[in-house]
Amino acid sequence: MIRAWECFHFATLELVRSTPIKQRLICAYRRHLALLSEEQLPDEAHDAFNQVLRCLQGVRPLPGEDAVAASVRKMSNQEADECAALIVEIFGVMCRLHVAPSRPSTVVQLHSVDSAAADYEAPALLANTRC
Repeated sequence: MIRAWECFHFATLELVRSTPIKQRLICAYRRHLALLSEEQLPDEAHDAFNQVLRCLQGVRPLPGEDAVAASVRKMSNQEADECAALIVEIFGVMCRLHVAPSRPSTVVQLHSVDSAAADYEAPALLANTRC
């Protein structure tokens, strides 16, 4: 069985395609998010998920279309961008929660704290203005 964070991963991949944003949003929802319920998500994602659902199901459809198509049709491109960004943010929250328990909290020192700042300076590159 596919997990909720994987659904959001696939939805996010859908959102980065080259088709128009409204089309990507509809596909991301229908193909990957439509069957998810709030109970499948961590508590931290409930409010954002409900907001996505309100955005994508808030308009009464015309005959022959569903609520998602009607809602996205009525959105401005800016509203569609914001809804897509919310989906990506939910994916980010879910990734942090999914990965955090298994990731050790180790700090890796990349250079000596005793080194002087001059040790890391690089000469500036100057553009040649003559062609």
